[in-house]
Order: sequence, then C-alpha cells, then structure tokens
Amino acid sequence: MGNRTEEDYNFVFKVVLIGESGVGKTNLLSRFTRNEFSHDSRTTIGVEFSTRTVMLGTAAIKAQIWDTAGLERYRAITSAYYRGAVGALLVFDLTKHQTYAVVERWLKELYDHAEATIVVMLVGNKSDLHQAREVPTEEARMFAENNGLLFLETSALDSTNVELAFETVLKEIFTKVSKQRQNSTRTNAIALGSAQAGQEPGAGQKRACCISL
Repeated sequence: MGNRTEEDYNFVFKVVLIGESGVGKTNLLSRFTRNEFSHDSRTTIGVEFSTRTVMLGTAAIKAQIWDTAGLERYRAITSAYYRGAVGALLVFDLTKHQTYAVVERWLKELYDHAEATIVVMLVGNKSDLHQAREVPTEEARMFAENNGLLFLETSALDSTNVELAFETVLKEIFTKVSKQRQNSTRTNAIALGSAQAGQEPGAGQKRACCISL
C-alpha cells in the first residue's frame, strides 16, 4: 500500500477506534497516520480524527480514522461518532484483562449505533510487553471468531502489525464496496435493458456508489 496526495482519492472510509481509556487508541492512530508515538499517556479529551490516503490496487482510499476517549463521561458523543462509520477497531490492552472483559459491551454499543455491515477488528494492543500479558492470544482470537470479527495483536510502540491492522480493515471495506458497486451496476443494466428506447434511467439508477455499506 503506497501513499498518495491527500486530495487525490477515489473513496473516503470512516473508521472509528473504540475501547477503554488507556489501551493505546490514540497512539495506534498517530502511528498509522503520522508514524509517531507519544509516551505521554494523557487521556484524549473529546474526539479527534486524522487521515491517510493509501492505495488498494489502483484505487486511492482516504482513511478517515476517528479517535475518542473511552471514559464514561465522554460517552455522550457516541451517536455522532459512529455515524457513517464503515469500519471499527475495537482495542483492548492485552496487559490489562479488565479492558478485554468489557469488549463485549463495546461491541454491543457499536452495533447499537453503527450499520450492521460495519467491518470490525478486535485489536490486542501493547504486544511488546510480553511479560505483562494478561489476555492469552487464543482466548481473544476465539472471541473474535465467535463474533465474526477480524483479529490482530499490535504494538503502537514498536509498530508491530499497526499497518497490517488498518490495511486489513480497509481492504475488507473496499471488497464490500466493490461487490456493492457490481451488484448495483448489474441491477441498473437489467433496468436499462428493459427501458423503452430514449428513456432516461431514473435518479436511483444514476446514483454513484456511496460508502454506506
């Protein structure tokens, strides 16, 4: 996946980061979009997002990655936060089992606010802290499989699997959008084939692909 100028893109995909406070969401965001890592662990206040344009085949994808604090007092922003999202990284700290224990609640909140077709990856962050691990890889992988989620372990500190995590989610979204476009084109072709000569296709048939899955 190569970089491309921010203004030159074919699709915009909104991807949200969710999970408890302190699991490393902000550093995953900054590592992917700016290749930066901050040891300052102050909680993110409110919402921020960063973008990065990447290539998937011949298509330029502008990934708009949203980050918010996981603290309960900031949860009032969730509806707007999830609106329009086509992908999500549900992050937990694999050195703190408590952040994994609430993953199911975060998943429920996500599905309450987002489209059912949203692409979700469960991410166990801080894989560099081998000795402090509290969540076994297989336990998290099994949970992901049972809930139809993608799964990876990452380290925002040493960059392990950060690119791969975002890239995998973006590829999955792109695959869904591509299939949707093919189906839409096929439907339009049938409709146009049955239309009378000289008749313009309806507005719905002309509609360009949107990124709502």
